[in-house]
Amino acid sequence: MSLGISDDQVELADSLRKWAASLGPVEAVRAAEGDTAARFAEVWAAVEEMGVASIAVPESAGGGGGTVLDQAVALEACAHELVPGGLLGAAVGSLLTGRPGRYGVQVHPGGAVWDGGTADEQLLLDTGAGDPVAEPGADLSTRHARLPGGEAGEADERRRLVAVTLAAAEAAGVARWCLETAVDYAKVREQFGQKIGAFQAIKHLCAEMLETAESVTAAAWDAAAAAVPVDATVEGAGSLEQWAFAVDVAQATCFDGAVEVAKGCIQVLGGIGFTWEHDAHLYLRRAISLRALVGSADAAAERLTAAAVAGVRRRVAVDLGGRDEAVRPEVRETVERIAALEPDARRAALVDEGYLTPHWPAPYGLGADPTLQIVIDQELDRAGVVRPDLVIAGWAVPTILSHGTDAQRERFVLPSLLGELVWCQLFSEPGSGSDLASLRTRAVRVDGGWRLTGQKVWTSVAERADWAICLARTDPDAPQHKGITYFLVDMRSPGIEVRPLREITGEALFNEVFLDDVFVPDDCVVAEPGDGWRLARTTLANERVAMASARLTKSVERAVEIAATRDLGPVERVQVGRQVALATVCALLGVRTTLRALGGHGPGAESSVAKLLGVRSRQDSSELVVRLQGDALALLGTITRDADDPLAADLWEQLNTRCLSIAGGTTQILRNVAGERILGLPR
Repeated sequence: MSLGISDDQVELADSLRKWAASLGPVEAVRAAEGDTAARFAEVWAAVEEMGVASIAVPESAGGGGGTVLDQAVALEACAHELVPGGLLGAAVGSLLTGRPGRYGVQVHPGGAVWDGGTADEQLLLDTGAGDPVAEPGADLSTRHARLPGGEAGEADERRRLVAVTLAAAEAAGVARWCLETAVDYAKVREQFGQKIGAFQAIKHLCAEMLETAESVTAAAWDAAAAAVPVDATVEGAGSLEQWAFAVDVAQATCFDGAVEVAKGCIQVLGGIGFTWEHDAHLYLRRAISLRALVGSADAAAERLTAAAVAGVRRRVAVDLGGRDEAVRPEVRETVERIAALEPDARRAALVDEGYLTPHWPAPYGLGADPTLQIVIDQELDRAGVVRPDLVIAGWAVPTILSHGTDAQRERFVLPSLLGELVWCQLFSEPGSGSDLASLRTRAVRVDGGWRLTGQKVWTSVAERADWAICLARTDPDAPQHKGITYFLVDMRSPGIEVRPLREITGEALFNEVFLDDVFVPDDCVVAEPGDGWRLARTTLANERVAMASARLTKSVERAVEIAATRDLGPVERVQVGRQVALATVCALLGVRTTLRALGGHGPGAESSVAKLLGVRSRQDSSELVVRLQGDALALLGTITRDADDPLAADLWEQLNTRCLSIAGGTTQILRNVAGERILGLPR
């Protein structure tokens, strides 16, 4: 997905990409090779006429009157087409001065002058220097400049924030082009008798590029969305502090990310990608140059650690555009009434009001649209009311609502919401793992129902569950996906044996479940026999939309706590900051999904890669927490999540998170799915 989310920004990006492509930008870049004085005159004249570099300049000063985010969307679109010349410097300079122009901008004292070789006006920090001298650098599509001498001036923080914000947008455009180019090639290039995109190695590489590109896009979007206009009066330091935090997340994420995606593109292209004739190296050069211009990602990570230790967290406000005004007073009144109850009485009240699952249809929810869902979330959060977790019931009940009979809904839905029924899931088997279609548990038709025999594994809470959702094969002669039926199984039925399964933490959270001729009546079959595979993948059409948040995860907060209380070295502080950045990006992906839903659109790629990135974040951060505590690990006693020794609890968390890349589909399987269903790669 591109950087813009609103319909207007998506339309702006689409139109600018088409316009930019019509200028023949890559041809202009190639024609200017070796020309240090190249001004890319024809392309730049069109850019000026279009006003691309001054979109965020007030209309009264000759600009477009847009936002910094609008400007970022435009830069992403133009970078996607590799528009040459001084666009980035002009956009940065126009924002800083509040008037359009061709600017060369020195962002760091003693550093290069961004686009100084194509500028009419220079915004310099160094003093006593001569005129900037254009240099043909790594990026053939630009002409940055060096200063021949003089004294380095003082740093300008606002200038840095503007520059990194807009450079991150260009990095997002570069990453997007590289991803699309690699995927398009993988769909048509044949080797060994088939499209290379069907090879798992290529599929995984493209999926990893997707993860990185979405991270770059989310971080660049947030930096631009958080930007404080140069000519605006900042109410206190909070807005600038939030922008600085978002910019450091972008600096720690976007530029390394764009380089990695560009490298991945060349890898997928193979030999043709290594040639001068292919455009891929031009995009790699742009990515490398951007990374060099903005400065060290490690320095940004260190600043994130310092900010997090000081209590700064990214707070993303979701603008509901006034759509909440009609519903908020009633929601607030209802929530305050629930909050006034004793804690034990709140669950029933939440269920009665439809606030426990507002996205479910009435009478069990409200059939709430995204706006109402978010307002309810916000008001519950404000009042300190926490919804109870439905756990497996959150998967079982929607299937019953969508596909069950009236009798099944009456029997199971309300008791499950009230917590009177506990559910477990009997899907996975020792020999099938993520490949549910190969399951072997069989169900044989008998008078009045079915007899189930088989073995299930990795079943949470089976030892105390009242009911289970279970997949079993009812037609052994049908194709794998066709002969499976969806059953509701009473866990107190004769023939069920539950055996605890001890995990690497030393605890037994999972179970093996053995089914020995277990009777399930016909009224506990959901839908029709053979519909099980379809039902196993069901979700309600009215999807849950979560309140936007950018909170750090448990282990990242623990790492920040260690950074605040121990004398960590620079390398360790960088490692903490990088985990702060990754956790923030994961949360931003959720925010973008929420905003997309508010705009009436289905989930984009963000929602699909969020699990992959979230797993990486939780595993890496929990491992870092243990590593930061040195050799005390060698002398550790009992390992439990509730241990008095914090290190014991930290190690338990590290060990426990290893399941995250396995449960619910392994990381490798999910990358196959992302490659095929999002990127359209062949099976």
